[in-house]
Amino acid sequence: MESTTMTVTELIEQGISDSYTYQEYKEVVSSLLTEDKSTGHEQSEELTNYSMLNDRRMKRLDKTLKINEPVKEAFVNADTKVTWLVLTEGWCGDAAQSLPMINKLAALNEGIDLKIISRDDHDELMSNFLTNGGKAIPKLIVYDAQNKKVVNSWGPRPSVATRMVAEYKEQHGSLDPQFKEDLQVWYNKDKGVNIAEDLLKIL
Repeated sequence: MESTTMTVTELIEQGISDSYTYQEYKEVVSSLLTEDKSTGHEQSEELTNYSMLNDRRMKRLDKTLKINEPVKEAFVNADTKVTWLVLTEGWCGDAAQSLPMINKLAALNEGIDLKIISRDDHDELMSNFLTNGGKAIPKLIVYDAQNKKVVNSWGPRPSVATRMVAEYKEQHGSLDPQFKEDLQVWYNKDKGVNIAEDLLKIL
């Protein structure tokens, strides 16, 4: 019997062909909310509430986020031709904090093509980009379509937040509601700066 296992490259290219632009993704999230649904295979009132909160958050960040000049200049002048393929879901708080900045950075350079796909719809691809064994999102895959290779990946959180999570887990064993609140406060104060710095390193 012939094997149907796909390579990572094939899974990525299938994902790209099945993807949304940033604007389309936001419209899908908003449209599902009118039916009291979130993206993804699992549905619950809690996930819908998170999705609603994130929908508002992304709209706000789209308007308020600023990119500092050195980072902006580096992105504008970068000689690159890649696809940024992001695995995500509408209920994910970290994604709502990161996607608006990812979109603003990608928009600075014609050589960066931002594509967004549902994690749950691309489980096999997600399984190739685990974080500590988990399907954590958002996960950004930097893909060179011309040479058919993965150049880099990023996520699910900016480096400072990743450190905060690791330190908290070490002390407390798991993340509780208080930490999640503290993390949101950090995101609000950071205003996307750490995300931009991280992505500059993998440009």
